Amino acid sequence: MGGAAAGEIASSLAVDEMMRLLVAEEPGVPVQEHAEKAICAANQAIYSRSQRNPKLSGMGTTLVALIAGERQIAILNVGDSRAYRLRQGALVQITEDHSLVEEQVRMGRMDRAEALRSPLRNVITRALGTQSQVTADVFSMEAEPGDLFLLCSDGLTRELSDPLIESLLRLDLPLDELCTRLVGAANKAGGHDNITCLLVRAG
Repeated sequence: MGGAAAGEIASSLAVDEMMRLLVAEEPGVPVQEHAEKAICAANQAIYSRSQRNPKLSGMGTTLVALIAGERQIAILNVGDSRAYRLRQGALVQITEDHSLVEEQVRMGRMDRAEALRSPLRNVITRALGTQSQVTADVFSMEAEPGDLFLLCSDGLTRELSDPLIESLLRLDLPLDELCTRLVGAANKAGGHDNITCLLVRAG
């Protein structure tokens, strides 16, 4: 979480713990069960570390992840990092932001233009490690050959509109070049926050 206590430690712990659990998991376990176990372990690792060290009190991180099975995939998120899917040229946001303004928009108390201007747009309502327990959103679906999945931090989506992201992802370029184009466009648009993006294409 940008500007929060020891966010880089929290994010590193989350990645390490998620990978440890997912790699060690026995085959045959449903993808969603994999995901939920890994989220709980990552959250506990961050929360326990912050409880043991007062200097790390309150540290947390957002998380978005994709776990692939044979054809079934699970996408999970906590916070305002996002996952999108580009299928046959059409971009769809899969995840929902756990942020104050997005929750206000979903309840009809704020429109999209107001949300973009709100001084509270950086306030997230759910994060990994800030509480002893957390609930992640888990989205299970079947991937189709050619599907392109984008996982990204809010540093990308705050600067680039969904139509612009879609137009960039439609370019016939290697995935690493597409990532470079996305980050470059976000930096050109202002680059006010850390920008992270990852692309995965279904075979």
